[in-house]
Amino acid sequence: MTHQEKLNAIREKMKEAGVDAYIIPSSDPHMSEYVPDRYKCIQFASGFSGSAGTLVITPDFAGLWADFRYFEQATQQLAGSGYELVRLKVQHTPEYIGWLGEKLAEESVVAFDYQLMSMVLGEEIKTALATHHINIRHLDLMAEIWQSRPALPTAPAVLLPEKDCGQTSNSKLSALRVALIEHQANVHVISSLDDLAWLFNIRGNDVSYNPVVLCYALITINEVTLYLNHQKLSPADVNLLAERGVKLKEYHEINADIQQLENGRILLDGKRTSYQFLTQLSSTVQVIRETNPVVGFKAIKNAVETAHIRAAMVSDGVALTRFFKWLEENLGKIRITEWSASQKIKAFRERGKNFAGISFASIAGYGPHAALPHYAPDEINPLELLPQGLFLLDSGGHYFYGTTDITRTVPLGETTDEEKRDYTLVLSALIFGTAAKFPKGTRGYQLDGICRQQLWQQGINYGHGTGHGVGYYLNVHEGPQNIGPSNAAVAIDPGMLTSIEPGIYRPGKHGVRIENLVLTVTGETTFFGEFLQFETVTLAYIDTSMIQKEWLLPEQINWLNAYNQLVYDRLKQELTDEEASWLAEKCKAI
Repeated sequence: MTHQEKLNAIREKMKEAGVDAYIIPSSDPHMSEYVPDRYKCIQFASGFSGSAGTLVITPDFAGLWADFRYFEQATQQLAGSGYELVRLKVQHTPEYIGWLGEKLAEESVVAFDYQLMSMVLGEEIKTALATHHINIRHLDLMAEIWQSRPALPTAPAVLLPEKDCGQTSNSKLSALRVALIEHQANVHVISSLDDLAWLFNIRGNDVSYNPVVLCYALITINEVTLYLNHQKLSPADVNLLAERGVKLKEYHEINADIQQLENGRILLDGKRTSYQFLTQLSSTVQVIRETNPVVGFKAIKNAVETAHIRAAMVSDGVALTRFFKWLEENLGKIRITEWSASQKIKAFRERGKNFAGISFASIAGYGPHAALPHYAPDEINPLELLPQGLFLLDSGGHYFYGTTDITRTVPLGETTDEEKRDYTLVLSALIFGTAAKFPKGTRGYQLDGICRQQLWQQGINYGHGTGHGVGYYLNVHEGPQNIGPSNAAVAIDPGMLTSIEPGIYRPGKHGVRIENLVLTVTGETTFFGEFLQFETVTLAYIDTSMIQKEWLLPEQINWLNAYNQLVYDRLKQELTDEEASWLAEKCKAI
């Protein structure tokens, strides 16, 4: 079936069910950023393969609501599909709800699959549409339309050695139960896969780029039940869980157990729990809407985790050194494209110590493509890299044990004064943010302004956040902290691993982004209180050939020279003499 034929089939099913509008979100029952193939419903229905967006279908209109990251991609992929791109004005906002309220008549019915919508969003849709006397209904049309829908993944899962986690699963459960008592809850259901992976020290391969396993947990003050496909675990791991007091049930049994809960106080995380679970609860159950306590626990890396993270950064830095050396020495001699470059950095990582997979699809943008913050190289018609202009590579890997995310922008030949100035300003923003000292309790939006200050002085801004949390051999995008303009009520606390990644993007011309991961550490305590600072853990040289020194302060130049020297000192023993010599030249002080 073509996408237009699929759209026609959806509309026919809507008509049969008496539905006036149908919503398809880009999520799975666990509210994941990256989803198993079974839940790539938007791609199946419309052809759009981006990781974020929402389809809304009515009898006379079908649209994809997406943000600025996907405007060009969506325009291309939706051509001839019957869907139109609706450009979000504000990133991560459900603007389609207001559109439905204006578009539909009273007593209309809006349907969606409740298990693919978060509690928060499901309740927002219900409340907002009720003011227009519009009703909502649970309906999974994909089950009827998607004839060859992929099955749930069956990849094996494994329990990590607890010595490499720095904390036993039982001690984590004990801390969680203390938090439940503080919230006056006696039941907690966890759906978010990264939180479950951390809590049970379990990892899997059920979702691309994220080493997680499809599962749920129902936790009370005295018992814990883990719901997953038992076949994923070895008999030894099944026995280990039993020894730890974890009861195993099949993945699908969570629904029946939620429906049987009565007379309790259940803590549910509205952003990380499906709306379906909320609708299945007995009226005798009181819902406590709070962030899953594991989110905060997981964000603070312990001493064992940070030691492994630092080791992973060495492996990653070696791979990046070898990649950029290869690129410099082969550009213009062999055909290199954005796609082949993204495959080459993966190959260099695979050769390294303890590699466990890439942490996201590499963003390899040359020239104008680098101005697209979430650009994906085209495998079918790849753009060739030429010995001129800028090349941006945003990539990362998983290791036993640690997760990396790094962006470097390098010149491939002659560059313009504007490219050099933009590069220097982005580097300045990175250094301002990385070198910041701040009082304990400082939030991400405060640090965001520190990073952007010099860009703002030049009338320049970028549309994405400055930083996100990163997991421990887990999701490359991890909450609760972020560095960005939104007023998130989360402090940047000691032990958090966060990216700093400012950029400048000039559509049709070029883009620049430089990204390091930083660990929040204790600084000094003064009369005015305790201050924190960042330790940069990413180890990859920052190119200095394009720097216009007049845009940097002397202390910023000192920071850059010290950082590049640190990179060389940490990596040289892992490199051949030839590689070390090449890196030494790249790391020379300016």
